Amino acid sequence: MITGRVNPAKRLEDQGITGLGNVYYNLLEPALIESALKRGEGTLGKGGAFYCTTGAHTGRSPKDKFVVRTPDVEDTIWWENNKPMDSAKFDTLYADMLEHMKGKDYYVQDLFGGADAEHRLDVRVVTELAWHGLFIRTMLRRPERAELDTFAPEFTIINCPSFKANPERHGCRSETVIALNFDKKLILIANTAYAGENKKSVFTLLNYILPGKGVMAMHCSANHAIGNPDDTAVFFGLSGTGKTTLSADPSRTLIGDDEHGWSEKGTFNFEGGCYAKTINLSKEAEPEIYATCSMFGTVVENMVFDEETLELDFFDNSITDNMRCAYPLHYISNASESALGGHPKNVIMLTCDAYGVLPPIARLTPAQAMYHFLSGFTSKTPGTEVGVVEPTPTFSTCFGAPFMPRRPEVYGKLLQEKINTFGASCWLVNTGWTGGAFGTGKRMPIKATRALLTAALDGSLNAVEFRKDPNFGFEVPVSVPGVDATLLNPRDTWADKAAFDAQASKLVKMFSDNFAQYVPYIDEDVKAAAIG
Repeated sequence: MITGRVNPAKRLEDQGITGLGNVYYNLLEPALIESALKRGEGTLGKGGAFYCTTGAHTGRSPKDKFVVRTPDVEDTIWWENNKPMDSAKFDTLYADMLEHMKGKDYYVQDLFGGADAEHRLDVRVVTELAWHGLFIRTMLRRPERAELDTFAPEFTIINCPSFKANPERHGCRSETVIALNFDKKLILIANTAYAGENKKSVFTLLNYILPGKGVMAMHCSANHAIGNPDDTAVFFGLSGTGKTTLSADPSRTLIGDDEHGWSEKGTFNFEGGCYAKTINLSKEAEPEIYATCSMFGTVVENMVFDEETLELDFFDNSITDNMRCAYPLHYISNASESALGGHPKNVIMLTCDAYGVLPPIARLTPAQAMYHFLSGFTSKTPGTEVGVVEPTPTFSTCFGAPFMPRRPEVYGKLLQEKINTFGASCWLVNTGWTGGAFGTGKRMPIKATRALLTAALDGSLNAVEFRKDPNFGFEVPVSVPGVDATLLNPRDTWADKAAFDAQASKLVKMFSDNFAQYVPYIDEDVKAAAIG
């Protein structure tokens, strides 16, 4: 039986997906929540939020992600970063998954990836779980109901957590698999209920497609000055660096919190929702994000709650450190209705330095910005990936290596061209540790980070005195009104100066060793900006 609104010429059976039970097309939020509750997928929480858990997988599984090796992408995929899957193995995986799906009910959401109609991707997401339908409907951009009558999916994602892959038969690593086939315009996700795999699959698609059109795809948040979209800022960073928190500034208009494009016209959000980490979230520090956790339709994922009062515990990480909430963008009062901005005036690269040696902010030249973008130094935060249980220093090129199908230089050169063309100011911001490494020091005070960012965005930071950092070569402010000057010189925050010097030398060498892989592909100005 078919329920819901769909293009009659583009149903699942028209795609060769047959023999299913009930198929629910493009249900709205109330119906999706009702279905999820009837099926026992979760709990109706305070304010109509939906509480759920994701089982064994509480973070992404990047080691189980594959790209099918086909002639059309053979020369453009970064194979050192993207595990190849044999085309015949994928076909077997698809056939076996379709057989497994027969007789079962599925939920279909037809959605847009991208707020710019010229560059958006029409995506169909088929989910076994009703709440996954709610999640992806929240996270992507929702067509008007009339648009569904002619919606023609360019790519289809099928997510079936109950299906277990066979590594030998399907050419994968484990029973969990995320397989992207650009030739067949199909993504298969199996044996994981972690909802973030859905949204990051769409992001990976856009990261491949858009650079071919001259559009920079960015793992970043973005905002602009109120009433002035031309004063746009973008914040690059991996999960846990502060992308969502720092872009949700009440004094600026939020464009989006995670995924954006930079086209010839300006900035645009890929999504229609936000996916915020909720561990240690407080009403005082982040009132708007906190409030979404008790609003209708918000998906609250992997959080402990009181079964009688339904009160959420933001400090209990017994399920995972990677507890999250997914809510529509319009739940944030200062969110942009269009999700569009101008060309960025400021490009901020967020890093979470678990070594405690980077300053809270540094000014970068365009060549230094390219260097740090390709380096992508940060720390993986607990829970965001399977097996990460404490802050782990890492180099994740483009601040999003798991989602980059092309070689990093493709993205780096595009970014550098746009920075040069539109004259953006560039900054490196450390939201990690100060006064010592993880385990000894403490996290950078968010109040100081916000004050420094405000000064960078309003231009006043350019008027203060800067010094050249002896280890990393970038410029660091000597003093900034409202910020403890000691924080601005990391060495001063350490009790043991010799230990700081040793730690800094260690990080400089790590930068140098990591960057050697990019040297054959970059211009001389970026080579000159290299550290070490």
